[in-house]
Amino acid sequence: MAKARPYKAAVIGGTGYGGAEMIRRLLVHPEVALLRVAAVDHVGEPLAAAHPSLEGVPGVYENLPPREAAAGADVVLLGLPHKVSATLMPELVAAGVRVVDMSGDFRLKDAAAYARAYGQAHPHPELLERFVYGLPELNRERLRGARLVASPGCFATSIELALLPLARAGLLEGVVHVQGITGSSGSGIAPSAGTHHPVRAANLKTYKPLEHQHVPEIAEALLQAGARDLALRFVPVSAPLGRGILSTCFVEVPEAWTEERLRRLYQETYAGEPFVRVPARRLPEVAAVSGSNYAEVGLAAGPALGGRRTATLFCALDNLVKGGAGQAIENMNLVLGLDETLSLEDRGPWPP
Repeated sequence: MAKARPYKAAVIGGTGYGGAEMIRRLLVHPEVALLRVAAVDHVGEPLAAAHPSLEGVPGVYENLPPREAAAGADVVLLGLPHKVSATLMPELVAAGVRVVDMSGDFRLKDAAAYARAYGQAHPHPELLERFVYGLPELNRERLRGARLVASPGCFATSIELALLPLARAGLLEGVVHVQGITGSSGSGIAPSAGTHHPVRAANLKTYKPLEHQHVPEIAEALLQAGARDLALRFVPVSAPLGRGILSTCFVEVPEAWTEERLRRLYQETYAGEPFVRVPARRLPEVAAVSGSNYAEVGLAAGPALGGRRTATLFCALDNLVKGGAGQAIENMNLVLGLDETLSLEDRGPWPP
């Protein structure tokens, strides 16, 4: 007889790409069982109605109020759009259930910063301080046993992992220039003119230059880690990929920080991290991490000029896994006191 799993998880917002990834990981989780999946579409239909890879998996999408969706669950995973999670949160908090939220609604501590980034006042600013920002490489100890977790955005995760060692070493200050290239799944399951395949498949284009909503959460996280007077200049790029992000960051550092010294810093910073690797013989690439919860970080440093040199930092990850639902599962594991890597150990397919 199979061992009963001690914990139960409910997914609210299970018909999007993030929901599919969370469901997939829960189905193979050795300690957490999928209790139910709530959604406002495909109601009463099997899980495969939204996600063909779930063909044959028992269960249907249920349209339930938050308290009913959370009933009997040890943890609720939210795969809802920005501005929607915030409207449900008071009921979930009142229900006393642990929550891991994938939206941007509770990543920022400052309600005014939220209003600027998301274009509306936060409906429940009194809850912002109660959430732990869910980047394990930054907040692992705070995440253990936390009740409320705000999982980071996909671009935010890649940029934070690229720059975190510099912030901790006191090398990150002033203006930092970043370009991030992303796949179409980051735009969600609902099609739009910007993600329509005939255009996207043969195109590269920038969008939201210098005003992407992830910028304030990146700055907040890196300032917490030790950055000073940080000003992020971020330009996102839409790419003909289904999955993946490659972020490139340009930082001025003292000339004493050679490429070899910087590489040692990155290797030492991430030596004990289960999901961040620093390739020894190549730079990070999306194909190496696609479909997995791993991120790759790397660097190159230019020649010294006027006592400074430009360090170029790279991070590649899968926007739906380490940049999204996989990291939410990682946070769930920490919240429940489990091994952080459970259901996330797979290395992803090759070829991708």
